[in-house]
Amino acid sequence: MAEQGKDNFRDTIGTLNEEGKRAWVFPKKPVGKWYEYRKYVSYILLLFLFTAPFIKINGNQFLLFNVLERRFNVFGFPFWPQDFYIFVMVMLVGVLFVILFTVAFGRLFCGWICPQTIFMEMVFRRIEYWIDGDRGKQMRLAKMPWNKEKILKRTLKWSIFLIISFLIANIFLAYFIGSDRLVRYITDGPSQHGSTLISLIIFTGVFYFVFAWFREQVCIIVCPYGRLQGVLLDKKSIVVAYDHKRGEKEKGRAKFKKKENRAATGKGDCIDCSQCVQVCPTGIDIRNGTQLECVNCTACIDACNSMMEAVDLPKGLIRYASEENIEEKTKFEFSPRLKGYTIVLGILITVLVGMLFLRNDVEADILRLPGQLYERKADNIISNVYTYKLVNKTNNDIEDVSFKLLSHKGKITVVSHDTFSVPAGEFAEGTLFIEVNASALSGDKDKVVIGVFSKEEQIETTRTAFLGPRSYK
Repeated sequence: MAEQGKDNFRDTIGTLNEEGKRAWVFPKKPVGKWYEYRKYVSYILLLFLFTAPFIKINGNQFLLFNVLERRFNVFGFPFWPQDFYIFVMVMLVGVLFVILFTVAFGRLFCGWICPQTIFMEMVFRRIEYWIDGDRGKQMRLAKMPWNKEKILKRTLKWSIFLIISFLIANIFLAYFIGSDRLVRYITDGPSQHGSTLISLIIFTGVFYFVFAWFREQVCIIVCPYGRLQGVLLDKKSIVVAYDHKRGEKEKGRAKFKKKENRAATGKGDCIDCSQCVQVCPTGIDIRNGTQLECVNCTACIDACNSMMEAVDLPKGLIRYASEENIEEKTKFEFSPRLKGYTIVLGILITVLVGMLFLRNDVEADILRLPGQLYERKADNIISNVYTYKLVNKTNNDIEDVSFKLLSHKGKITVVSHDTFSVPAGEFAEGTLFIEVNASALSGDKDKVVIGVFSKEEQIETTRTAFLGPRSYK
């Protein structure tokens, strides 16, 4: 791995060698308080990820993102194309939430919550430590010729990686097509669902490529979040930071000597052990300052604290801190920018909650048939023809559905049947006629209010335009 120095760290990334080729990162296994906290958080999130597709609320999958059929479930709430405005609001709240936390806490999301980091560091990397050993053993194994030991370890590791990638692909497929359908496909056998099997193989290949070879390059090259933080961070943002004031002092960092009075020599508390570099999963030196490759994983904090404890120096040389904390020794404050983001976020969440509570279980659309004018009938009756579409967003059948005119005296006639049913999670569509006495019309284009009823219970209200002759204004 190419060593980053004070002079070149802005010109190159830690995973490139002097020739510009990929330099494989062999991070040392982290040990410490923060790593343990991250493990607990990761296990909870992994448990949630693997169980969420199989959790049902009122018969709805907890999380579903069926793009092809345009059906989405978020926290058990089903979203149809008609609810897209709510889905957009959810996305806006999510984006602003990430921005707010980036402004306040840097790449906290990347180090603690991002699926890429969790799978890489808490699943695949831990398997690698178990099979290949820690940093030194991994480096020796990489240089070792292809003998029996290397072949066995590589075969075992890659096989486990492939199995886990296949499992992850199945779980992600459950989010896209639904867990019930996935289970049915599995029980039916792969021969009956060839296209799904091909998709599963492609997903497996992508996950295997990412976690077995591409690895930290996803965070450094592909993910735009690292570059985004350069716009969002300021001197008040909390990030994983090296306290250069304390670490360098007057004479800079230096190796530790036994029985040395560090304070009297003017040397900084950094003993230049490079442990922070060796544990970094993206191959950077945190002592060079905030860099786009840093995912705030806290591995360097644990490594530094361990070394400070060993040489009897205070912990916290590398810690969660802001530039202002380090430079001016100030405490974290809720800045005006953070307050502004929080207010906007609170407003959006309030609007979103209101939308969810006001959202109807039945969506009714009644539109005039294009290209058709009104029809004049006997007894001064004006008739218009419409198409209707009813969407049932619930998990129960809606039976004995009928329409009634609420705003005008008249009648509604549904073509082919008087009442009908709408199956759970499905929709019904057809044609209907609305007839109104011309004397009840106030103009050539009135708005009529229509009630949708199920067994005499009103379940939805909708409006549509009704055309009439100008002479009856």
